[in-house]
Amino acid sequence: MLVERKDPVKNILEQYQTLIVDGALATELEGYGCDLNDPLWSARVLIENPELIYKVHKEYFLAGADCAITASYQATIDGFKQRGIQEEEGIRLIKKAVDLAKRARDDFWNEHKSNGRPKPIVAASVGPYGAYLADGSEYVGNYGVDDETLRAFHEPRIKVLIEAGADVLAFETIPSLQEAKVLSGLLEKFPSAYAWLSFSLKNEKEISDGSALKVCAEAFKEHPQIVAVGVNCAATNVVTEAIHTLHHYSGKPIIVYPNSGEMYDAETKTWHGSSTGKGFHEESKDWYEAGARLIGGCCRTSPQHIKELAHTFRA
Repeated sequence: MLVERKDPVKNILEQYQTLIVDGALATELEGYGCDLNDPLWSARVLIENPELIYKVHKEYFLAGADCAITASYQATIDGFKQRGIQEEEGIRLIKKAVDLAKRARDDFWNEHKSNGRPKPIVAASVGPYGAYLADGSEYVGNYGVDDETLRAFHEPRIKVLIEAGADVLAFETIPSLQEAKVLSGLLEKFPSAYAWLSFSLKNEKEISDGSALKVCAEAFKEHPQIVAVGVNCAATNVVTEAIHTLHHYSGKPIIVYPNSGEMYDAETKTWHGSSTGKGFHEESKDWYEAGARLIGGCCRTSPQHIKELAHTFRA
């Protein structure tokens, strides 16, 4: 039985001006030589080299992150089954994603606890249905499936992640208002759980499926278990205006963790261009001024980016 507890994001934001989210997990794993060209993406490493995930989580805590996002973005029971991994083992692997982040957090805190920062939290990643499809659908969102299909897909993983003891769920890179509503509805089945809701963007004013960001912000304004609303896996040049809209219409703390500034081609699965010229930590000041209070990095960001954020907001 889950024990009722206070919103963990609110706990931190009541004492600190920002909650610093970590950066890219997959980018760091690739830097250590992991081949993530796989439908399971970073979840593949849960099977092959889980201690490397622990190592990356700890590096982000050392860099200044207040929150680790687990390696469960594409870790789903259905996805594991496609790899010949039965449900019981799939559940174990999903729980392991949370356990690795919790262990990294606890080990870091025991070794480096400081009065100058909060004890970090663990956010269990719940990637969209499109991530399971592994065809770039999380950047489009028009799946052509009904609500029941989405519920049947998401509910087992959400249940496992909550049972594993995550502090908060990260409904992230959500491209579809339909899917966001399904996820928030499922959350109500677990009244002691909290989640943030972070969309992928088509442009400054619309999420990936074309729904107006204003409408998305208003849709979850009164949901007591949604602790923050925002955007992730977006280009830095569209983020600030999106934050303004979300801040004006949502009534929630705003979370933002964009990419480094490079552009992703979902067809070739490659990155192009260069990272933002202004400097990630300099842009983060604009995001804060626009209303963001949970700030981190997504694809192609690193512990160095998070170290810069920590210096900016904790110096």
